[in-house]
Amino acid sequence: MEQIAQLGTGIGWRPEIADAIERMAGSGGGVDWVEVVAENVCPGHIAESLLRLRERGVTVVPHGVSLGLGGADRPDEQRLRSLAERVEALGAPLVTEHIAFVRAGGALTASPQLEAGHLLPVPRTRDALDVLCENVRIAQDALPVPLALENIAALINWPGEEMTEGQFLYDLVDRTGVRLLIDVANLHTNHVNRGEDPAKALDELPVEAIAYVHVAGGFERDGVWHDSHAHPVPQQVLDVLADLTSRVTPPGVLLERDENFPEPGELERELGAIRGVLEKAEVRSPGRKAPAAESTAVEEAEPVARQRLGLAQAALLSALVAGTPVPEGFDRVRLGVQARALAAKRADVVAKVAPELPEILGSSYRPAFVAYAQGHPMTDGYRRDALSFAEHVLLTGRPHDADVLREVRRWWLERSGPAPLSQRPTARLARATRRVLLRR
Repeated sequence: MEQIAQLGTGIGWRPEIADAIERMAGSGGGVDWVEVVAENVCPGHIAESLLRLRERGVTVVPHGVSLGLGGADRPDEQRLRSLAERVEALGAPLVTEHIAFVRAGGALTASPQLEAGHLLPVPRTRDALDVLCENVRIAQDALPVPLALENIAALINWPGEEMTEGQFLYDLVDRTGVRLLIDVANLHTNHVNRGEDPAKALDELPVEAIAYVHVAGGFERDGVWHDSHAHPVPQQVLDVLADLTSRVTPPGVLLERDENFPEPGELERELGAIRGVLEKAEVRSPGRKAPAAESTAVEEAEPVARQRLGLAQAALLSALVAGTPVPEGFDRVRLGVQARALAAKRADVVAKVAPELPEILGSSYRPAFVAYAQGHPMTDGYRRDALSFAEHVLLTGRPHDADVLREVRRWWLERSGPAPLSQRPTARLARATRRVLLRR
């Protein structure tokens, strides 16, 4: 296994805090590198802030969220090409993704393909491991830099699991040579939600395969921990980080914050707390060594394993987003919590993709969208989801406000065509004329 790049302490780059990150990078503010959501990067139009950071020698690592390597299907070739393009555009030394599935159904199961709009846990079974290993090798062959995979937070348990998280990750590294992105906040989440001991997971992990570590905040409600990335990092998560750093010195540690951004001073204090944990760490043992790269041969997963996994994932996702019966062995209450979390996540992302909709609908936006989501699974990404929601509002005539419906209709008409809105004067005049006619 090649030497892992030394990254230092970093932060997740988001447009809302781009200026603060630039000030903190290289100026004693605690930022040595940044991570950016890969799907939010356009190779030909990289954000000026990221370009300036790159010019100053700040490493930028793309972090993918949509490959779904834990799904039953083989990785999509176009998604892999797009991820590789972003790696090269950013000059990144590695790329990261998740051990999760994000879609299910389709030809493999002879059922409609559904999108989760979020990361869902893979069952820790031999079938799932076989499929994941083959998908990882396909991805590794398509990507120009090393790949690292992240453990995810989960609200639900799969019935009939055959391995612990640590065993599952160890076997994954053993069979593929893939690196790990360990999220200590997710270990804490799984401790609260699934009763899993973070220390036991760390005992079983091949810690020498760690590429870097995620640290993030969340909150607990009714005995369920929500990995929000919108709250301060709690002491419990820093304690898990301290336990990890007593076993190995991670090449990098990164603070994640996706929403509810605090003042720059608060971000600096959180980064300082992370640095404090790292400075106090004393590695008490060499840790469990990761397997050498020579042990990376992976046989193709049996087609029947893919089909079994595909059927199980499709049944779960359908219950979560389409209201079909809960599969046997799952906790109905916890699945309800997960379903509501997915609907809320969709509402939040659609509000970012189409900010005009919450502006037009006001306080009725969120309840209207959550009600819509319960019977309308996402099938083709968030932009299509926003358009479908607008269509639903127009068809149902709710809310019962003529002015609001008129504005929703105008918004939908301007965006439902096959191409983006033209900014040519004649096209803009045509749109303005159509708006006047609609008002009449």
